[in-house]
Formats: sequence, structure tokens, C-alpha cells
Amino acid sequence: MALIIFLIVIVLVVGFFIAMYNGLIRLRVRADASWSDIDVQLKRRHDLIPNLVETVKGYAAHEKGTFENIAKYRSAAMTATSPADRSVAEGQLTQALRGLLAVAENYPQLRASEEFTALQGQLTQTEDNIQNARRYYNAVVRDFNTKLQTFPTNVFGNMLGFQPRQYFELETPADRENVVVKF
Repeated sequence: MALIIFLIVIVLVVGFFIAMYNGLIRLRVRADASWSDIDVQLKRRHDLIPNLVETVKGYAAHEKGTFENIAKYRSAAMTATSPADRSVAEGQLTQALRGLLAVAENYPQLRASEEFTALQGQLTQTEDNIQNARRYYNAVVRDFNTKLQTFPTNVFGNMLGFQPRQYFELETPADRENVVVKF
């Protein structure tokens, strides 16, 4: 009888550790998948930018510095790897895009261009998708980090080498604002 009770306790303890481990793995996989979703949206953004720049260049050829900054920040954003580095680079790119859209405000012919309007709409939709992907990623990271910091998962997670994830945060308050284009 004592042996049966001992085996039941062992099975329960092992089952408990398996459940904790699987919960951590499930959250880690969700965090990886949601980071991938952000990556997809940022790639789409990076692909749209050259088209937008080329469209604006035709109307505003003398705005060379704006175009160079966008190219530089786009390149930095594409090579950043960690959430912290990526958020800094994307913040700089967002500011550069705001400058580009501000330049576009000075050219009525550009604002009337169907190509520019279509690209601007795609960029706006992509920015919304990026915001949603960031929000989901940060929610998963919050859940993962919370689970890693609560007892008894924190002991078990530390023994297995699970590390907290970084949030995808924007660096400056201006980065939190939507890109505004006024006509």
C-alpha cells in the first residue's frame, strides 16, 4: 500500500513538472511565432518604402537628405536582430518616414497621384498591422515572463535555463504616435 501511494505521488510530481515545462515551451513558441509576425510586417514595410521614396523623388528631387536618411534607417532596421535594437532602428525609420510624408505635403501634384495615395494607404495598413503584431508579441512576452517569475515555475524555469524575453518597445514618445499626413 505504501508503495502504491509513493508511486502515485511520484507520478503526480512528474506530471506537475511536465505541465510546467510544457507551459513554458508553449509560451516560448508563441513568443517566437509572434516575433516572426512582427518580422513579416516589418519586411512588408521595408519593401514598401523604396516604392514610396521613388514616387516622392519624382516630385521632390531636391529633398536628397530625407531620402538618404530613409535609406540609412531602413538598412539599420533590416539588420537589427534583438527586440531592443529593432525597436530603436524602427523608431528612427518611423521618424524618417514622417519627414518623407511631411515633404509630400508640400507637393499638391504628388498628393493627387494615385500611385502615391495607394502606397500611402498600404503603408498605413502595414503600420496598423505592425502595431497589432507588437501588441500581441508583448502580451505573449508578458505571459511568458510572468510565468517565469512566479513560484514554483521560476525555480524550474531557471534550472532549465529559460530566460525572460524583451518587450518590443518604442524608444521615444513621438514613436508612439501614428504617422500623420495632412492635406
